[in-house]
Amino acid sequence: MIFRLFENSVDPYRPYPETDAPPRRLWPFMLGYARPFRRLFAFATVVSSAVAAVEIGLIYYMGRVVDLLSESTPARLWSDHGVELILVGAFILLIRPALQALNVLILNNAILPNFETLIRWRAHRQVLRQSVGWFENDLAGRVANRIMQTPPAAGEAVYEIIDAVTFAIAYLVGAVVLLSEADPRLAIPLLVWLALYGLLMRWTMVRVGPASQKASDARSEVTGRVVDSYTNIHAVKLFAHHDGEIRHAGRAIQRSRETFQEEMRIYTWMDVGLTTLNGFLIIAVVGWSVGLWMGGAASVGAIAAASALTLRLNSMTGWIMWALTSLFQNLGIVSEGMETIAQPITIVDRPDAGTLEVAEGEIVFDGVIHHYGQGRGGLDGVSLRVAPGERVGIVGRSGAGKSTLVKLLLRFYDAEAGAIRIDGRDIGSVTQDSLRLSIGMVQQDSSLLHRSIRENILYGRPDATEEEIRAAADRAHASEFIATLRDPDGKTGYEARVGERGVKLSGGQRQRIALARVILKDAPILVLDEATSALDSEIEAAIQDTLYGVMEGKTVIAIAHRLSTIARMDRIVVLDEGRVVEEGTHAELERAGGLYARFWRRQAGGFIQTDPNPG
Repeated sequence: MIFRLFENSVDPYRPYPETDAPPRRLWPFMLGYARPFRRLFAFATVVSSAVAAVEIGLIYYMGRVVDLLSESTPARLWSDHGVELILVGAFILLIRPALQALNVLILNNAILPNFETLIRWRAHRQVLRQSVGWFENDLAGRVANRIMQTPPAAGEAVYEIIDAVTFAIAYLVGAVVLLSEADPRLAIPLLVWLALYGLLMRWTMVRVGPASQKASDARSEVTGRVVDSYTNIHAVKLFAHHDGEIRHAGRAIQRSRETFQEEMRIYTWMDVGLTTLNGFLIIAVVGWSVGLWMGGAASVGAIAAASALTLRLNSMTGWIMWALTSLFQNLGIVSEGMETIAQPITIVDRPDAGTLEVAEGEIVFDGVIHHYGQGRGGLDGVSLRVAPGERVGIVGRSGAGKSTLVKLLLRFYDAEAGAIRIDGRDIGSVTQDSLRLSIGMVQQDSSLLHRSIRENILYGRPDATEEEIRAAADRAHASEFIATLRDPDGKTGYEARVGERGVKLSGGQRQRIALARVILKDAPILVLDEATSALDSEIEAAIQDTLYGVMEGKTVIAIAHRLSTIARMDRIVVLDEGRVVEEGTHAELERAGGLYARFWRRQAGGFIQTDPNPG
């Protein structure tokens, strides 16, 4: 019950205002996540300071006990101070453990699990809001690594601030007060030591932060390269690049080793300097207190308290320094994570964005230009109207702009110029979710989620019934092979997991699951990007009939190199170098004798000859 009370003190999943431009500086970034914990942090700081005060009080009281023993007889000690000793003993046995328990409950059970969960939850939500183009410009392994390592680093940083820094400040203030109480002159060596300790700390912190961030960057690079190899293991094995991948990862691993060595050198110098400083503290404080005692200016209890205090500081300063270096190390990791988490969202819904309701399905590209910010490639002034219910095939060489056309329609990127309208509404004026819910798409490389067959098909429409799932699988000619599936955990059929990106299925099987998913979605606009390229001829012929059935009543855009798959379309549009150069039916374009006719004559096995200058 007591654990649950602290564990539920903050809800990490509480609603919060999302931002398209997170803070790019460290402390504003951290404070944004810390806002729900403000009161808890303040309470934890007070409790940690109280724990430090109790520890100083115990050292003070041990000095008092020494004085009482030296000044009293056993009989008088008990009669004069027995009640006091009993009360102090009760405090040590009851109050001190209770205070310490409260301190660790706040830190270990209330703050750390919830703070880390809150950051990981919000960071994942923030990254998922990024555009497809953003993900295409980074390694998935590196992004995931930063999402996973930033929350514990931030949690540890908060822990060190409250548990170590707050405790240390309170303890050092108490130490100065205690020594001043015995004799103000005893505080002088402590203050000198404290100044030198501060210089050593500053020297360390200035160096350890950048060194830690370099080491963290290097570790992320290792993760990115290793995950890249694992994700593309088929290519690695196919091209016999085992040794090349080892060398590729080895360079990053060596860089990680070198940055870690640089970081550890700082810690070694810090440790040597700290040991020297602590030696000075012990000799100065204890030696001075003995000198004061010899001059009759200090009691034996004062010597005992000063000795205990310096020995305690001697052992504690190493912990404080390591805590501070750990703090800066973790802040370095957080800073690296910010490079991913705090990037602004580039494709956002307008504040007044409405919901797209497709009534007819007309699609208009009006002077659309998009070169991915490079001044070339992509689309160069494309104007195209797809009538409601019309089926349009898109043909062109590689790099002609076919995929860019589809990406802009789905608003994976915002066009640099021009407009795209669906039923007369600019797609930038509606929410991205409502736009994409209105479009079903099957891609050439249909990667699946590492979940069950059922979950992958349900991705098309999560509220679908079991009968609808199986009907979609039947129409996609997937039911027969689904019934034979068994995963390593013994799950079969629709419960079988498909592996990362669907690697446990063949290309044709993945494509049929993707088709089933789109059939289940039943969106009014259908986009096919080489939808049958992974299928054998027999299955393709069967699915072609299915696809044409699915197209009924929908507006369709189909990209294909295999021209036989789009020959029956209502209209075929030919793109070349980002422009529309031809359009018409298959028969009209073949008679025209232009680029499409050349593609049709030169294709081998149904594929376009993509050489722009054929011999």
